[in-house]
This record gives sequence, structure tokens and C-alpha cells, in this order.
Amino acid sequence: MATQKYIAFADIPAWLEELSAAQTVYAPRREGKAVVYRPWQKGEQPELVERPTESAKHIVFPRAEELFRFNYQQAPETGGSKKLSLAEPADPAPAVVFAALPCDTRGFLFFDPVYSGSGTNGKFQDIYYLKRRACTTLITRTCRAPLATCFCNWTGGGPANREGADVLSTDVEGGLFLEALTEKGEAVLKSAALSPATEAHISAAQSSRDKAARSMGDAPDLGRTPPALISLFENLDFWREQSAGCLSCGACTYLCPTCYCFNITDESNGISGVRLRSWDACMFALFTLEASGHNPRNGRAARLRNRVGHKFSYYPGLHEGRFSCCGCGRCIKSCPSSIDIRRIVQNALAATEASRG
Repeated sequence: MATQKYIAFADIPAWLEELSAAQTVYAPRREGKAVVYRPWQKGEQPELVERPTESAKHIVFPRAEELFRFNYQQAPETGGSKKLSLAEPADPAPAVVFAALPCDTRGFLFFDPVYSGSGTNGKFQDIYYLKRRACTTLITRTCRAPLATCFCNWTGGGPANREGADVLSTDVEGGLFLEALTEKGEAVLKSAALSPATEAHISAAQSSRDKAARSMGDAPDLGRTPPALISLFENLDFWREQSAGCLSCGACTYLCPTCYCFNITDESNGISGVRLRSWDACMFALFTLEASGHNPRNGRAARLRNRVGHKFSYYPGLHEGRFSCCGCGRCIKSCPSSIDIRRIVQNALAATEASRG
């Protein structure tokens, strides 16, 4: 039977201090008007009222990441030509993410087949991502009630979704009910700061999860979405209408738990330098700019078509029908033009239905 524990809200800092002795602990923190995941500081009470503005993606897939350092040195034995030496970065340190949203932890499931090479047509493994993934423990906290922008149940998730999590925590009277889901989860629940859960805790947690699930309402059937988007690929009038308000700011992709595109640059100073991987986004005009000067997606309509098409058509076609969207709603909540990806999907379904007459 999986380990089940309870901790009072007041005792959470003591537990996190214990965990931080052997690993970096990340927890939600309020900074201005935003709630972000930051390394936990001793005595700090995590922000457990407002939802995180960002996802926890950057902890496993950093915004900027060193791939290796390089140095050119004069090599007499090679006739005066320069010799290249490379130095790999140290392995990542173990980490714990406390109070991640279910949509955040589920988001890593969309990275895994791409970077592990296990998906359709997969061939290569990304050791940088896989090392961080393996040494990171994800403690998910059940959402108590959805926001108006939430739609996780549309894409197969839910307020208490367990996918991708190592521990599922749920608010009960005065604290959290904690349930281990993996071996890593079992390890972090072996703490004297935690007490055994009672039947009352278990019952209260289940009631809370059921209530949160009911509050989501009914989800529409999106089964026809992949072919609908394909059929609209060349309908630029449709995509111009959907993208009319887009500012190409990229907020939707930078806040998205499932976007995994990146750029690689060499930053050098004389004969030495570093190769960096940094986040990039298909919503930027330069993302597809070719060396010839041609850009196959030089308009907002083409870029939005690619973003929506990837999440609800191209990715499902490569990965057993799974949408590359966890329904967190951050792209809706933080869009300065109030573009709603749910509305685009529904408009696409309606347009293809109307075309059938």
C-alpha cells in the first residue's frame, strides 16, 4: 500500500528544511503580482493561496542552459593549428518541486517521449533533460477549484491528476494529505515532520478531489480536432481571423508547461566560450527565418496555425493521440489580447462542420 501521510500547514517549513539538506527545494513564492517557483528559503511559508503564474517547466528544462564550454589552444604538434578542448557541465543536483499544479507535472509527460527518443520516429536522447528529470521529485497539490481559464479536463487531465507526479497532496482541515505515487515519492515522505494519515484525512481528501472534479463541468469531445485542423491548414482567412489580435509577444509559449522548442548559440570571448541552449518559440517571427532570408511563417496567422496545429493535431499524430496541451489556461489568462485557444479549437470544429453542409 502506498505511503499516506499528513502535515499541518504550520509544519510545512520544517519539512521543507529537512528536504533541503540533501537537495534544492523549489516552492511557490509571491513576487509582486506574480507567483513563481523559486528555491525555498529557510523559514519561508510557501504561497498556497494564489496559483503559480508560471509553470514549473524551467526547473527541469531551464530557460538558459550550458551544454558545454569550449577553448581553442595553439597546438605545436599539429603544425601550428588550434586544438579544441571541450568541458561538459557538472551533473544536476537533486531537486524537489513542492506544490506544483497537476497540469505542471502532467506537462512533463509531453516532453518525455520527445527527449527520451521513445516517441514515434524517435531516435535520439537528450541527456541534459533526462538527467534533470530523473533527479527531480514532483510533489503535486490538488487544485481546489478551477479558474475561468482552466480546461484540463478537455485534454484528459483533472484537478487531482496523478500523471507525472511523485506525490499527490490534497488540502484537508488544517493541512495536507500526502500520498506517495512513486519510489521517489516514498523517499520524501520518510520524514519525522509527517504523521500517519487517518481515515478522516483520507475521506476528506477524496471528498475534496471529487468536489474539484465536479466544478470543472463537462468537457467537449475533441476527437475530431486533429483532422479538422488539417483540413483548415490552407484556409488563411480562418487563421487571419483567429490571429487578428495576436501581438507575437510569446507569453503563451513561455508560460506553457508543454512547449519545448529551443535555440542553440555559441557565446564566445576570444578563444573561449560556452554553448547555450535557450527557450525559443514558434510565435516569434525569427523562429523560422532561413539563412536565405526566406521565412515560411512570416505572418501571425501562419505562426498561430502552427502553435494550435502542433498541440491538437501534429503532436497527437506522432504520440498516440495525446494532445500536447494540459489545459492549464495560462496562455489564455496572460494573453494581452485575450486570445483563447479553446475558442480557436471550437471555431475550427464549427468551420469544418459547416463546410460539410
